[in-house]
Amino acid sequence: MASTSSAQSTQPAPWKATFLEHLGKMDKPEFVFSSLHPAPEGSPTPYVPRARFCIYRGCWAELPENKHNQAEQNERVYGSDLPTFTTDVRMQKQFELFASSSGHADDTKQAQGSGGGGPCEAVFWAKEVMVQWRMKGDAFIVGPDIEGDSEQSKETSGVRTVKSEIGARMRILKDKEDEKDKWSWNRELTAHFGNLAPGMRGSFANPPPGQPVDQPYDEKNLTQGQKIEDLHDETSRKNFRVVIIRPDEVESVDLSDPTKSKRQVYKYDSKSGEWSHQECWP
Repeated sequence: MASTSSAQSTQPAPWKATFLEHLGKMDKPEFVFSSLHPAPEGSPTPYVPRARFCIYRGCWAELPENKHNQAEQNERVYGSDLPTFTTDVRMQKQFELFASSSGHADDTKQAQGSGGGGPCEAVFWAKEVMVQWRMKGDAFIVGPDIEGDSEQSKETSGVRTVKSEIGARMRILKDKEDEKDKWSWNRELTAHFGNLAPGMRGSFANPPPGQPVDQPYDEKNLTQGQKIEDLHDETSRKNFRVVIIRPDEVESVDLSDPTKSKRQVYKYDSKSGEWSHQECWP
């Protein structure tokens, strides 16, 4: 696997075990994902917020086991503290993460592949344990261009950015150093698609999201309610993306007992690769 380097820290983030424990108790690991959308022309501010519910799909390189997933999967070589979810390239999230990034894409045509890096915030409400989790950072897109037949020769600047920025936060697990070159970004992407139920896979072959129903579209290939078994279905895979959240600040607020409630604040130091921790009032 090319263009991936391990983080300086060899240990999971100090908040990760508790975070995963709380998510495991949720009926469904839903969270609110917020990003920045370019403001209308003439607006006094360059961006406006956008928020939507998403489903947590595991941390990058740590895909949850699923006995129904028929995709070839990577060996567990890396670990990370980077939550993921899936999205459709035709949704606004993709463009927003490109438009608000350092690349400042101003057209959806510039936001079709891997890349992004725009600021984001994710909020989880684990009502089963009465704890709110908030993650602040940025997010990157992994698309079908993440690996080409000739590797480096076909890599775009967006692909190089993803592999560099996300790769720097991927930890090589103990005794796995010799296997790191066998790990594949594209294999991981396909495994994420395979971890979805056939009906969810079919949603990536729905008619164009947000388009008025009286406008023409590719009715031959785009149909609501499909159940897709083929892990390499051309239409759905063209639209399928994995979003990786790279948090640099994580907060948890325990609201289970108002008399003892505290806010735990963790901040990532990119120079040392370590997380600081401070307990605060809620």
